[in-house]
Amino acid sequence: MAKATSALRAAKQIAILVVVSLIASAAATSARGQSALRIIDNPGGGKIVYGRVDGETTEAGAMGAVLRSLHNQYGDRPQVGRVFQVRGTNSVAVFLTLVKRRQGNAQIAGMLIVSKLAADHVEAALVSDDAGRFGSTINPMLKTLFGVWQPGADRPASGPAASSSPAAPLRQFVLSDRSASVSLPDGWTVQPSSGMGTIIATGANGETVALDYPFLAMDLRNPRVARLKVWSEGQGRNTVYGRTLYYPYGTDLAKTFVDLNAMYRQKRGLPVPSIQIASETPVPSPGAAHCARLTGQIDPEDGKGPSEMNAIFCVGPLAPGGDYGSAVYYTAVPLQFADKERATMGAILASFNVNQAVVNAQAAAIAKPAIDAIHEIGRRAAQQAADAHAANDAHNRAVEGRWDSQDKRNQAFSNYLLDQTVIQDNELNAHGTVWNQTADELVRSNPQRYEYVETPNFWKGIDY
Repeated sequence: MAKATSALRAAKQIAILVVVSLIASAAATSARGQSALRIIDNPGGGKIVYGRVDGETTEAGAMGAVLRSLHNQYGDRPQVGRVFQVRGTNSVAVFLTLVKRRQGNAQIAGMLIVSKLAADHVEAALVSDDAGRFGSTINPMLKTLFGVWQPGADRPASGPAASSSPAAPLRQFVLSDRSASVSLPDGWTVQPSSGMGTIIATGANGETVALDYPFLAMDLRNPRVARLKVWSEGQGRNTVYGRTLYYPYGTDLAKTFVDLNAMYRQKRGLPVPSIQIASETPVPSPGAAHCARLTGQIDPEDGKGPSEMNAIFCVGPLAPGGDYGSAVYYTAVPLQFADKERATMGAILASFNVNQAVVNAQAAAIAKPAIDAIHEIGRRAAQQAADAHAANDAHNRAVEGRWDSQDKRNQAFSNYLLDQTVIQDNELNAHGTVWNQTADELVRSNPQRYEYVETPNFWKGIDY
C-alpha cells in the first residue's frame, strides 16, 4: 500500500505542475514577434530553453522539430508520454526522457511546451534536468520560465476566460502538525479540519481550496469486496466497513470524482453539492496512477449560487486487497470573481507542498496500538499466523484512524459553514456545539469554565 500511495502522490505532483504551467501559458494573450532562442541555466538546477521554432506553423510540427533536434544533439530518440492540451488554448505539453549518448550516457528528463501565436508563428519551451532531480526542480524551472515567456492563448468558446488579472500576493502558511504548507492571499483562513497532509482554506469572497483531499475506496468488481459490502450493510453496519466507500475501480475519472464525493458526504450526513463537469482532460502521470483535470461548476445549494471549479483528480493503483486511494486538488471561486482570481488559484496550487516524512510518521502512530497488541499475540501463536494477523489488523486500524480523522475535519468544516463552534464546560465535563456568537460570549464571560474545543479533541458521538 505504501508503494501505491507513493505512486499516487508522485502522479498528483506532476499533474499539478502540468496544469499550473499550462494555466500560466494561457494567462497572457499578446502575440510576440520574432525572437532569438534563449537559454537559462536555472540557479536551482536544470536548463530552460525557449523561443520561436522557425519554419514551423503547427504545434505538432514544432514539437516534432524540437524532438528531432534533441535526437540529433544527443544521439538518442526521446521517449515521450501522452500529449496534453488545454481545451481551447494554443498550448500543448509532453513529458520526455532521453539518454545523452554523446555526453556520458546521462539520464535526462524534461517537459516540452508548444504554443501557436499566429498562422506562421509557433514558440516552444523545454525545461530539463538530470532524471533523478527533475521531480524537485521542474516547479522552480516553470516559475522562472513563465516569468520571462508568455505565449498567447485564445479564449475557449464555451469554457472559462483566460485571466487578465495577475495573481495576488501570497504568504506561506505551515500546518501546526508541519505535514503540509501552502501560500495564500491575505484574509484567507485555513480550516481546523486541515492536517495529515491535507489543507482546506477559504477566502473572504467565498473561495475554497481543498489540497490533497483523500478518498479511500474498495473495488466493487472484486468478488470479496462485493461480499464485504453486503455484510457491511447488515451485521457490519456499525464497523469501519459500514463507512467504507464501495465503488468500481477504473471508471471514468470525472464520474468517479463526483460519485465518490457524493457517497462520502452521504455516509457522514453532510450536504451533497451539485457538480457539473464541463471538461475532462487527461494529465500525464507516472506508473499505474491516473490523473485528469476537471473543470466546471459546483453549487453547494446554500443559496449563494455556483462557483467556477477547477480540480486535479488522481486515482492510484489497485492494491491486492481490492482497495485503492484517490485524491483531489480543488479550487472553487464564485462566478463573479472567477476571471479576476484565476491566476491566484493557479499560484496557490503551485505553492502547495507536503512533508511526506511527517505524514508517514502520523500514519505509523495511528497504527501503533494495533501493532503493539499483535506483538503480544505473536508471542503466544505461530509466527506465520501472527504475521498475517498483524498485517491485516494494522492495515484496518490505520484506515479506521484515517477515516475518523477525516470525520472530525469534515465536521469542523461543516461547523464553519454553519457559523458554529464546539465548546467545553469544564465544570460539567461536557461538550456542546453552539452558535459562534454564543460561544464567544460564554468563553469571554467565564474562561475558567468554558473553552473552545479544537478539531482533534472532538468527542465521537457528541461533536461529530
